[in-house]
Amino acid sequence: MSTATATQTQTRKFAIGRYATVVTRVLTGLLFATTGLNGFLMFMPAPDPSTMAPGGVAFNAALYETGYMLPLTCGVQLVAGLLLVAGRFVPLALALLAPVIVNIFLFHVFLEPSGTVMAVVVVAAEIGLAWAYRDRFRPMLKA
Repeated sequence: MSTATATQTQTRKFAIGRYATVVTRVLTGLLFATTGLNGFLMFMPAPDPSTMAPGGVAFNAALYETGYMLPLTCGVQLVAGLLLVAGRFVPLALALLAPVIVNIFLFHVFLEPSGTVMAVVVVAAEIGLAWAYRDRFRPMLKA
């Protein structure tokens, strides 16, 4: 393979990776901005509790009873989602969403298995974006 061909192949792979990162960032941002906004405006129908596992219903009821946890979570999702869509402060948005995503994943694994596939997709998107922005996280991870 000639040097020019190798350079073109490398450039094409870089461009595809960059586009994949942008698409993943925007789609993840839209998902979290929409679900965060829904927490305040309730424009999507809530799932029927009779179709949910009892543990999931109890957990959601406990979060609701705190009076602050659901608005806080929805606010974080909305702000972080908008940051991801805008492409501004992406590492901050990813750091804010990390505990929310861990909770979403564990909720579906242990309490409400029906949404596990979507939870895994969201975890994969978070990990992929964190990897794409790994150079921005290095200073934070130094002792």
